Amino acid sequence: MLLKQVFIGRKHLLSTYNCGLVMFPIRRLTSATGPFNFVGGKRVEPVDRLCDTIVINPAKGEELCHVPSSGKLEVARAVSAAKEAFKTWSQFSNTERGKMLTAVGSKIRSNLEDIAHLEVLNNGKPIWEARVDIASCADAFEYFGGTIASLTGQHVPLQGDNFAMVCREPLGVVVGIGAWNFPLQTCSWKVAPALACGNTMVYKPSQLTPLTAILLAEILTEVGVPKGVLNIVQGAGETGSHMCHHPDVAKISFTGSVATGVNIMTAAAAGMKKVTLELGGKSPLIIFNDADVDNAVKAAMVANFLSQGQVCSNGTRVFVQNAIAEEVLERLVNATNNLKIGDPFEEDTTVGATISEEQAEKVLSYIKEAEKKGAIVLCGGRRISLPAPLDNGIFVSPCILSNCHDDMRVVKEEVFGAVMTFLTFSTEEEVVQRANKTPYGLAGGVFTRDLSRAFRVIRQLEAGTVWINNYNLYPPELPFGGYKWSGIGRENGTAVFEHYTQTKTVFVETGDVDAGPLYPQ
Repeated sequence: MLLKQVFIGRKHLLSTYNCGLVMFPIRRLTSATGPFNFVGGKRVEPVDRLCDTIVINPAKGEELCHVPSSGKLEVARAVSAAKEAFKTWSQFSNTERGKMLTAVGSKIRSNLEDIAHLEVLNNGKPIWEARVDIASCADAFEYFGGTIASLTGQHVPLQGDNFAMVCREPLGVVVGIGAWNFPLQTCSWKVAPALACGNTMVYKPSQLTPLTAILLAEILTEVGVPKGVLNIVQGAGETGSHMCHHPDVAKISFTGSVATGVNIMTAAAAGMKKVTLELGGKSPLIIFNDADVDNAVKAAMVANFLSQGQVCSNGTRVFVQNAIAEEVLERLVNATNNLKIGDPFEEDTTVGATISEEQAEKVLSYIKEAEKKGAIVLCGGRRISLPAPLDNGIFVSPCILSNCHDDMRVVKEEVFGAVMTFLTFSTEEEVVQRANKTPYGLAGGVFTRDLSRAFRVIRQLEAGTVWINNYNLYPPELPFGGYKWSGIGRENGTAVFEHYTQTKTVFVETGDVDAGPLYPQ
């Protein structure tokens, strides 16, 4: 129930947090001086830089700082530091590593308010939502810190007194490449399990949101994680390409677009590297006639307008059965019109800033094209001007489109903005067929009081995560990932251990080898 409680009743939820004492001065992280890379246990300037990225506060449209994009030599330095650290970190026991990662989670939680503040400055999402994001980062480190001790091999008895062991070992140096919609959460979901399994990592955050990853690296150092275990390298696509092609990298974990995911798979294939890809989505949210309408409407709001709609798993294709379609649509429009767009640091703001001008224009272009194809804008879908100091901010009002059909681009493609497409259906068979009519398969939701129907439908949905009578919940103890174009592999849950380790089979002979006719006795 977490995200629904946050979106609908966040004041109650936020009162439970203990934000602790200030540890990291925000000015230190947003100054133009940097440095913003973290290699070998300390902040460093890149030994070579491709260019400078201007980091923007999207709520004010103003510059926060300049961050250098790292070149091939800097990537090599970071990989070298990770490779050296692997020699010792991989020899720690699972329990030893787990204790350190649990301490990281505790440190994040005790400094939640400051980290959330920085996330809002750089990302533009409301402060109440950023608090939930950062708490989930702490959850991830505490979960993997607590569960890694249970990761053991196997003992397999064989004929006679012989036996075999199946040992589980880390991969080596892992590359992580993150996204801008959940900057520190994406980072934590990669770093926590990778390090728990004994790997070391070189991580590149999005060039749009580079600030909180380096803070995480400093926290790891403070709790005693050896230098070089986590290294942060800033940059855009070219930097990421150097990371993916480095011969000493064993695995790449990427969150982002399908197009970039394909490029990463190509690079990985050339070096036989393992990959985890968490890519896009165009998920269905299906509401049957017997659903609890109030619950379904709340969930549809979370599934479309959380983080300004910039969530890969969002249920942006809202299918509603005919008998209740008019009621559901009316309630959705009323709820959307009551959302407050404004300063993300105000506690009553429900919609913050879109990440960039480019993204805002992309979202608006989808809406304009849909209108030309016959869709009706029932609310939102336009740039919003706010008073100073937010007058240059990037704000787009959440939009609901009706009169949509399945062949519209806005229905088929991932918009990654606050745009809900409202669709109606008649039968269960029809909606399942239409829901699966997409190259994506990340998530889906089914709303009905009939659990037999719910399980019948979810078994047919081609998606990696499906909710029944809820949406957009991501506890770290459950795996997350997609079918089809939505990705390869899983993040979170114990399933992630399969993606950050490899097995070694060891046969143990306790007697004489029987070579048969090759070596007769």
